[in-house]
Amino acid sequence: MPDRNPFVYTSGEIENNWTAGRPVEPSPDIFIPHQHNIYTSMARFTGDMYPFLLIVIISLAALIAFWSIMDMVLLGASLAVVLIPVHHILSKKTNQVMSASLVTVGVFLVFAGFAFATISILQANTGTLASVFTAIGAWLGNPASNPTLFGLPLNKSHFAFLFSEGDALFLNYWTTILGNIPTIAFKMFIFLFSFFILLLHGEELNERIMVRLPKSIKGYAEQLAPVTVDVLYAIYVVQIAIAVLTFFISLPVFYLLGYGNILFYSFLAAFCELVPVLGSSVAFILIGAYSFSINDMSGVIILFVLGYLVVSCLPEIFIRPELVGRRAKIHPVIMFIGIIGGLLTMGLAGFVLGPLIIVILMTSYRIWVNERKMPVNLDGNKADRCP
Repeated sequence: MPDRNPFVYTSGEIENNWTAGRPVEPSPDIFIPHQHNIYTSMARFTGDMYPFLLIVIISLAALIAFWSIMDMVLLGASLAVVLIPVHHILSKKTNQVMSASLVTVGVFLVFAGFAFATISILQANTGTLASVFTAIGAWLGNPASNPTLFGLPLNKSHFAFLFSEGDALFLNYWTTILGNIPTIAFKMFIFLFSFFILLLHGEELNERIMVRLPKSIKGYAEQLAPVTVDVLYAIYVVQIAIAVLTFFISLPVFYLLGYGNILFYSFLAAFCELVPVLGSSVAFILIGAYSFSINDMSGVIILFVLGYLVVSCLPEIFIRPELVGRRAKIHPVIMFIGIIGGLLTMGLAGFVLGPLIIVILMTSYRIWVNERKMPVNLDGNKADRCP
């Protein structure tokens, strides 16, 4: 019979040896709770993750398939998050459906009122816009005109494309609207429907998703939720604030320009700034092209230095990233990349998704780093931080 290892004990001998102070090396048949918990947790984690990953993949596929209308869905969803407090206030005085309906109708009236006011102002200044586009068109039609003589990295085809786009947007807007009524109506319906549904059922949907999330991801989601809401508030508030700021700081620029119609030109810059895919630079480039076409080089310099660089670029480079990034405690340079990169790569949807993706990535990284710094108990669980 082989010699028995004096340091290997059965389960009945462990307690006596532990009391006697002798080292204990359990036999393989001894149950090891910690090891069992690790293997069980890993199996449970893997089992929970498969359905979650499948849902994520299906959601991404749907996002790609319906990308053409996803900008309206994202804008409706993000605006619903911002206006949920209004829904809560109204729902105290009426039922949930009526409250969500009232908020949705209010949003529609605001957009309709803004569109009506914009069209009225453009119509009242049709003569000014017509003179601008007539001068630019005459310059483009002149064979002797050559923009490369002044060092501009654009040829006439570039100017012709910009001219046609500007003419369709600011001068022949009725033709553009009437020619795209089905698309405009459908996208408006998608926007309002997404807004109404998420305003009415968004919180319930969020609770259902959070309950079914794997435990390892639920902690991340609970910490990301308030940051996401803060950033969405900042995106919309800052967008409106910068548009208002653009109007006021454009006034002295157009006063120095000396073309008159100071209020209209300032409104045009503010309107372009309020529309995320345009930006106030479109207005300054348009009026700068007009100055260029009438050989007013001093006007071109004023519009480029004071208009494009100061009024248009500085708020986008410094003010917007600073204000949006401050809510999420993210460096303005990183937030600037998210804002501009989102608009350039995803269009109108990037207005929301660009900053949001940056915030989620940076916040997730911070959460991950903080969790790695937390001490671990002997049972493998995270210990509470010391106060």
